[in-house]
Amino acid sequence: MRFSFLPTERFAPWRGAAVAAAVVALSACADVSGIAPQSRMAEPQTLGLGASTAPMGKATGEIPQWWTQFGDPQLDALVAHALQHSPTVRLAQARIDRAQALTGISRSTEVPTVSGSVDATRQRFSAAGIYPPPLAGNVYETANVQATASYELDLFGKNRAQLDAAIGQERAAKADAQAAQLLLATQVTRGYVALQRLQALQTLAQANLAQREQLLALSRQRLQAGLDSSQELTANESSLPEIRQYAESLREQTAMARNALAALTGEPLGLKELQPAPLGALKAIAIPAAIAMDLLANRPDIAAARARVQASLGEAEVTKALFYPNINLVAFAGLNSIGFDRISNADSEQWGVGPAVRLPIFDGGRLRAQLKGKSAEVDMAIETYNGLLIDAVREVADQIAAVQSIRIQSREQQDAQAKAQALHDIANQRFNAGLSNRSSVLGAQSAVLAQQRQAIELQARALDAQALLMRATAGSLAASPAL
Repeated sequence: MRFSFLPTERFAPWRGAAVAAAVVALSACADVSGIAPQSRMAEPQTLGLGASTAPMGKATGEIPQWWTQFGDPQLDALVAHALQHSPTVRLAQARIDRAQALTGISRSTEVPTVSGSVDATRQRFSAAGIYPPPLAGNVYETANVQATASYELDLFGKNRAQLDAAIGQERAAKADAQAAQLLLATQVTRGYVALQRLQALQTLAQANLAQREQLLALSRQRLQAGLDSSQELTANESSLPEIRQYAESLREQTAMARNALAALTGEPLGLKELQPAPLGALKAIAIPAAIAMDLLANRPDIAAARARVQASLGEAEVTKALFYPNINLVAFAGLNSIGFDRISNADSEQWGVGPAVRLPIFDGGRLRAQLKGKSAEVDMAIETYNGLLIDAVREVADQIAAVQSIRIQSREQQDAQAKAQALHDIANQRFNAGLSNRSSVLGAQSAVLAQQRQAIELQARALDAQALLMRATAGSLAASPAL
């Protein structure tokens, strides 16, 4: 239904009152009862989190450079290059630009819209139409110059809610960009550590292969001297293919790890010459003995989920406002004439001003269905936020447990390796003294090798767990006192 008015000398005040009364009466038709979101956002304090809701990072979307605490310039350069060139980060930035554009569109409803038009047409007027002579059946030029202004009165908060929804989506896009950067930095760091681990295992495998080849040469000499049997020689020879196969497997894994790291940095073929620092060269990140869980309140993925709740609430309010009248004020002024030469005459002046009111009365339940859908989207956004909050607490707890356990395992492993090395030294001494055969030496050497592998694995796991903990806390950990 639409009401349009143009002010005239006969436009009495009582007519405006009548229109207002009609609008109020019609607005009573709006029925939003029984439609509302059912979910409630989890209180951060109930999960041990603080109530802070300040946005994470700077306005530029920067994240804490926690990976620099490992003290490896090569790793720093890889992460910096990835953050600058990764398609994932660029895609996130494009989403921010789109969200900002939508926010700008929503803000434009706060001010009047003004447009201008100029029309010039040569036209034959129908002799059988509504135009009387001399227009009928003749050709004339028509000219129109007009400016039009319109403004929507936001009496029921639709435009404000639409702006809130757009701002929420913009904040979510910015937080998503930070989350993408944080995830990418973590993946590059973990990929670098994985490459260091494989490099250390390769070095160990090559040393083991060289030692076994030396033992094989010694076994051949002892066989020729009659000090060993052919069985000892065969035992030494049978172990070499397995060791070579393991070394080749490590080379394959290293190539694949290097390719994965290159893809993360946006340089698929650019890391062939990369030689990571030795695994032990990375400094361990100091982890506080007590981690304040309120650090998670501003994790980027949680901030994004919180912003999407805001956006969903705004969209629901926009849908609710559709139940109420939409009032626009429209005004125009300009010149209109038949014949270009008369466009500047005073008689060609035209203008108009008046409101336009629109209100749905019968829609077959469409608006209620839309509002139910938007309310369900609010519930989905809230439950997504609640789930992320719970998962964030679990992730931090898991990584703290991993860091603590790996440190205990490392102490036990160091003790076990020292004992295995002592047994290997004794076996070598007995063999050199002719008191035992080569198999006892090989057995002791295998135990030492297993402990050396375990040391590499635990060292890599410790660094990996630290990287995951930094991601889980959005890189916001303080460095004292350490665990």
